[in-house]
Amino acid sequence: MNLELALRMCEAAVRQATREGALISVAVVDAGGHLIAFQRMDGARITGPVLAPGKAYTAVAHRMPTADLAELVLPGGELYGLAGDRYVCLGGGVPLGEPGDGRGTGREMREVAGAVGVSGGTVSQDVACAEAAAALWESA
Repeated sequence: MNLELALRMCEAAVRQATREGALISVAVVDAGGHLIAFQRMDGARITGPVLAPGKAYTAVAHRMPTADLAELVLPGGELYGLAGDRYVCLGGGVPLGEPGDGRGTGREMREVAGAVGVSGGTVSQDVACAEAAAALWESA
């Protein structure tokens, strides 16, 4: 992960948000969950600067998309009680790295180099924008 790629990933997420009709914030973090790049579209919600980096951090910490964590943190779920502080278990966080080996949830990553987090649209819009950014990682 480097700044140039992280900035291009932010731009890809913003382009997708424009197509989706959403106003988003997007964050890219490294393997340690440290912020590399952040962009907030004009008019995006005030929650984005907290939620987007939180989604990216959560995706790195758990090596899986945050959308997959949503059910796990509900009462009775394996990770019930996890959400809070820096953990944001809503769709829109996507880890970047090598796919998992099938022993985890199926979408868990083996090695993580970073993650992208998006907030501001609907959950499906956030996921689409994060996946658009992640596509640059996969093609790099």
